[in-house]
Amino acid sequence: MELQTERLKLTPCTIESLLTYSTKEYELGPHIGMYLEKLKRDTSVLGWGVWLVIDKQTNKIIGDIGFKGKPNEEKSVEVGYGITSSKQNKGYATEGLKCIIEWAFNSDSVNKIMAKCFEDNTPSIKVLEKLKMTKIKRDNGMLYWQLNK
Repeated sequence: MELQTERLKLTPCTIESLLTYSTKEYELGPHIGMYLEKLKRDTSVLGWGVWLVIDKQTNKIIGDIGFKGKPNEEKSVEVGYGITSSKQNKGYATEGLKCIIEWAFNSDSVNKIMAKCFEDNTPSIKVLEKLKMTKIKRDNGMLYWQLNK
């Protein structure tokens, strides 16, 4: 399973995919290890967890993007994303997030995408606004966002 955009390849994070692409400029966060452990126990989470963001020109991982679990009873999923600092402010997060949102909405499992970010995280706010997500709540320094199918 692999998704393509103009500049990016998105591939679900697995041990094999981490061995396929260069992680030289990409720091594996603790969420990667937790997701890989979950994937070992339940292969049905593949696609509903971490996706690696790969720059097509260099074939290097420049970040990760994905879902914080499988869709719930309300057909809702939450997205998260991070791009390495040297590649930020180039539209990669917007491009990658738009692609996995389309992938999720094309499944019969998702009608609503949720996101959250700190209210002072201007770059993330800009990404979510570009994707036409609606700010639905502000609570304890966090902004909560939603996008319906």
